[in-house]
Amino acid sequence: MKQLNTTISQSSAKAKIKCRDEIELLYSRVSLLNGKDKLLMTMHLQQGNTYRQLAQLAGVNETTIARRIRKIKKRLVDSKYITCLRNRSKFTKDELKIAREHFLMGLAMRKIAEEHQLSYYQVRKTIKKIRQVVKASNNNSHQLLLAAGQEQQITNSEI
Repeated sequence: MKQLNTTISQSSAKAKIKCRDEIELLYSRVSLLNGKDKLLMTMHLQQGNTYRQLAQLAGVNETTIARRIRKIKKRLVDSKYITCLRNRSKFTKDELKIAREHFLMGLAMRKIAEEHQLSYYQVRKTIKKIRQVVKASNNNSHQLLLAAGQEQQITNSEI
């Protein structure tokens, strides 16, 4: 029983650390947003406004605000746009704009095509290219972590 309580307390401590890390990540990435999304997240995270308060200010249902904040958080935590910024030498300015609008702002490909006066096909092709670069970058990062872990194991076994 004592061992079970220890395991539960360790898992809850890990969950708290993960939650704290995610909140810090959200704070650092709110500046990437603009417009209503930035205002909404600033009011929710930094000023501590509740969903109910935000809904009253916006004149919409509380569930709508909760859903919107959840989607914004998901996009901010997802690192696809950040990976694009790290690999910006592989993209043109227009491709980075499309990446920002799709992965960070959550705009649909048709909407992006309309705003940039491009065809849907061109936007889809660009997003496909961006996803390939992100995937390759993530694979490279994963391989580097594995190599570092193997190096660490070798060093530990030599000791």
